[in-house]
Amino acid sequence: MQRITRNILIGMGAGAAALAAGTFAMADFMFHLSLDTRYSHLMERLMSGGETARYLETPHRDAKEEAEASRWFEEAKQPVTVTSEDGLKLHGWLFDADNASPTPHLYAICMHGYTGQPSEMAKYAHRFARLGFTVLVPAQRAHELSEGRYVGMGWLERRDLMCWVRLVTDADPEARILLDGISMGAATVMMTLGEPDLPRNVTAAIEDCGYSSVWDQFLFNAKGMYHLPRRWLALPVVACMSAICKHVAGYGFREASSVASLRRTTIPVLFIHGGADTFVDPAFLDRNIAACASIDRERLLVPGASHALSASTDPVRYWKRVTGFVTRVFGL
Repeated sequence: MQRITRNILIGMGAGAAALAAGTFAMADFMFHLSLDTRYSHLMERLMSGGETARYLETPHRDAKEEAEASRWFEEAKQPVTVTSEDGLKLHGWLFDADNASPTPHLYAICMHGYTGQPSEMAKYAHRFARLGFTVLVPAQRAHELSEGRYVGMGWLERRDLMCWVRLVTDADPEARILLDGISMGAATVMMTLGEPDLPRNVTAAIEDCGYSSVWDQFLFNAKGMYHLPRRWLALPVVACMSAICKHVAGYGFREASSVASLRRTTIPVLFIHGGADTFVDPAFLDRNIAACASIDRERLLVPGASHALSASTDPVRYWKRVTGFVTRVFGL
């Protein structure tokens, strides 16, 4: 009987060890696949379906504007660089106001999303330039021309955005700055809003389809993209990914929280999300709004819009709200 009990315990221990080893191996692979640019070719293959395919296949009702903005972006862009707080050379593009009589001291900083590049922000940058803003469109760390190996999902990038803000305020102490971001860029903006050294020059922010935290986002994707059962596999895998990320890249998924940062902001914020987004849960919209400490906050849910497609799905509604928000806050 003792031998049977001992064998059962040994078997259970071996099974637990195998499960733990398997969980770690899966988490390590998913960490590198998702956040390590040395594996970016694999992520590009994975994202060639799903939301990326949907983005490419969905008719863009603003296709003409996107083409015009793309031409403007390539013709008008001026290179600019800063050094991050951890020593990376970050690259961006600067645009003069595309307005006959721009209001002085107005700046917009537009942040692109995960695996994206500055050019994807062309139509947003052009809209703000036509409103009279000087526009800065950075390449997030580990994207396009900016240095870096690991993607920070907005958390590391929040301090990079602070460097861009300082670049503007050093050049123009009277600057009034709008922060605008899509997807991971939206998370970067929201996480930056809670920084204690954020200057008063940052006047307002717009976030479009950002997540509530990196933990929430990876848990949502573990189920949606990787089809992992939530209770017994997704949770331990994401927890292990977070621990690996903390050790390798310097941040954990729970600390990288838009919700926690929004609790410390008081500036006007416009929150936007697509109702048909399957990559970033639309439920994060109300979670972020509820956390925001600002009394000046607006909400826009665009029915039928997939991830990062709110402006293309209903451009009239989208830009009416965005332009109205910006003109009101900045007194244009």
